[in-house]
Parts: sequence; C-alpha cells; structure tokens
Amino acid sequence: MGFIERIGKQKRELSVTSGSPSPAGFEYIRGYSPLREADIRLYDSMREAIPVIDAAISMSVRLCGGFTVKSSAPAADAALKKFKDTVMVGATGAGLEAFLSTYLSGLLTYGNAVAEIIPTWDENVCALYNADLKNLEIREKNGGMTAEIWVKEPGGSKKLRYPGLIAFTALDPPPGRCTGVSVLRGLPFVSGILLNVFETVGKNWEKAGNVRYAVTYKPGGDPLDKAYAKDRARSIAEEWGRAMRSRDGGDFVAVGDVSVKVIGAESAIPDSSVPVRQLMEQIISKLGVPPYILGLSWSSTERMSGEQADIFTSLLTSYRRAVTPALEQICRTYLRLAGVAGDVTVEWGDINLKDELCEAQAAYYRARAAEAYAGAGESGAEDEGGEDTKDPERASAENSTENSTENSAGKSAGRKARVDAPSGTKTGGGKRGRAGQEEKSYEHK
Repeated sequence: MGFIERIGKQKRELSVTSGSPSPAGFEYIRGYSPLREADIRLYDSMREAIPVIDAAISMSVRLCGGFTVKSSAPAADAALKKFKDTVMVGATGAGLEAFLSTYLSGLLTYGNAVAEIIPTWDENVCALYNADLKNLEIREKNGGMTAEIWVKEPGGSKKLRYPGLIAFTALDPPPGRCTGVSVLRGLPFVSGILLNVFETVGKNWEKAGNVRYAVTYKPGGDPLDKAYAKDRARSIAEEWGRAMRSRDGGDFVAVGDVSVKVIGAESAIPDSSVPVRQLMEQIISKLGVPPYILGLSWSSTERMSGEQADIFTSLLTSYRRAVTPALEQICRTYLRLAGVAGDVTVEWGDINLKDELCEAQAAYYRARAAEAYAGAGESGAEDEGGEDTKDPERASAENSTENSTENSAGKSAGRKARVDAPSGTKTGGGKRGRAGQEEKSYEHK
C-alpha cells in the first residue's frame, strides 16, 4: 500500500473525527517560543506571510536544477534517461526535475524530506510521491544513526512495511541526531517583528486614507448662544454628516465660531524603511541569497556582487550534495526492478549566475595565459638546445635588438660629452664627444 492510499484514507478519517479550525492570521509566528521545537505549520506560515522568504527558497530551488543521470552499464543509459524525463510525480508532475523541485523545497523549508517510490504490479517504478511531513513521524534509532518513518493514524503511528522504497534526506543534522534543521531556523522571532511593523504601517495608512474630522463649536459671550449651545451643536453635527454623505460634494455652512480639523494631522506617519531594512538584512543573510537576485536595489559594488554570486554558488552546491543520494537511490531502484545490475551517478550542470560576456572574456584571458605559458616553455627548451637551434626570424629579431641597444648607448655617451664640454665648444655626435674628451685629458697630462 503506497503513501497515496494511506494518506488519503487518513485524511478522510481525520476530517471526521479530529477536525479543528485553523488559527486565524499568522498565530503560529506570533506564538513562537524559542524554548520548544518549531512546528511545520510555523515554517509554512513564514513562507506565506513574508514574500522575501518564499522568493529566496523558490529561487534557490530553481537554480539548483539541471542534472543528468548515467549508469555504469552503458546499455541502460537510454532507459534511464527516459525514466528521468517521464516518471510520474504526484498527480500532475513528470520527470525527476519536477520531483526535485518539490523535494528540495520541502527539504529547505522543514529540514527533512521524505519521498516514496511507488512500483507497479509487474515490479516497475510507476510514480514518485513527495510525502507531507505533517502526516509522518521520524523516529531515531541506534543513537541517531538510523531513521525510521512512521505514518500517523488516529489509533497511533504505524511503521512502514517497505522502508527500502523510502527516500529520506536530512539537511545539516546536528551531532547525535538523524533529523535535519530548516534554513528558516532562527528567523521566527525576526519574522514576528517584521509582521508587526507591516501590520502597524497598514493600520496607519488605513487611518490616513480614511480621514476623520473634529468639528468644534465655541459659543460666544451672548447668553442666548450659551443657552442654545447644545441645540446648535446638534444642528451643526447633522449638517456636517449630511455634507459628508453627499455624493455631489455638498457644502457645509455654519454660523458662529466653528472649526474643522483632521484628527491626527499634526503627527506624521513614522518612517519604517530603516527598521524594515534591518530586519530584511537579517533574513536575507540567513538564507544566503544575494539581494540583487531578489530584486532589492541595495548599494553594492560590482566586485561585491561577484563575490556574493560565488558564495551563493557554493551554497547551491551544498544543496545539490544533500539531495544527490536520494536521486541515486531512486535511479538504482528503477534499474534493480528492471533487472539491470549497475551503479548510478548524478552529474550536475554548471550554475550560471554571471553575464555571458564576462565569462567569455574570462575564457579568452585564460586561453591567452595558457598560450603565453606554452611559449615560455618553448623558449626555455630552445635556450637549452644551443645557438644552432634558434629560429632565423628570432635570430634576426635579437640582432636588431642588439643594434638598437648599441645605438642608444652611443647617443647617451654623446649627450654626456656635450654636457661636460666647456661653453663655446661645439661638439658633434657621440664619437666626436669622446674624442674631445680624450684630447682634454692628454693636455692635462
């Protein structure tokens, strides 16, 4: 009996015997206490309440995809590729890519992911099912070295009959535990504060948009005004209400000292950009997604963006390493049921977070550097071979370099002789300057 039948039956029973209304709003976030273990419904509420959390997890899942599966038996590669592209996933999905999206999303959100391989009557893989963790119980055995999956039922939990058809992955399990932790751990407190800020901002703008007025009537010093102050105030209130309810913009006319003011107009709505950004920085730093990928235009240099992309790439690589055993287990089970003996390897594609132009330029520079290194190695080999092994073109180039060096030395000596010659003495090029210097030294002798 597969998970689909068991969970479907269990849901029908629970809906009759123990159904209870869900709490309104996001009470799981506001009622979070760090002294107890987080609930699965808490993480669901966080993804639903804060869009940046849901966007970061969805972006991480989307960028982790792209892989191929290969078997040690080359004859099974074609069948394995067809299985990867066409295996049924749930009710509407198809292919291991669709399975990975749901599987990895649950792994990042809850810290654990469970899936079942559903075979057909002729012992072939029919479909893959991503189980709902709210209907399961993960029990640790052998001091945290083994995990057992139990199904929750009204009369108590029941152990699965075919654990070999279960794929289980734990994300970064703590020491001594076999269950993982969510990437959202540590964020319920910050998320609760952010929700309070958003709710307060919404109420303030609701009051600012739905303007309330204060109409004040001050009776004058005449005893008649004071005697009929209550009646006049009632009349002013009726006329003001009629003017506010009028659809054609009726006027309000009053006699006496009447003042109309907007309630709360003196106090401005507090700026929430600074606290909201501080809270968002905490959330994004925990999730490890660069801000520019989420569309946040925070100040960052091009070099900083490149470094953030490299760090995010390493984070996605760690997520790939976590789900690789589950994918290999599914493919191995398919081959075993098909009667093929062989191992399976998952080969992931490159994660591309940079501009194609920058990558092309980097490849060009690497090719130029490799060519320069190869040329340096050839020149060293030619020097060890002797003078006879030199290329004629290279020899002519070296001769021209030596001639230019000699000419430069002669010109510099000529300039020095012109400087040392006494004033009024005409000196020519380098040779004449050296000759005049020799004659002067001979006269002194």
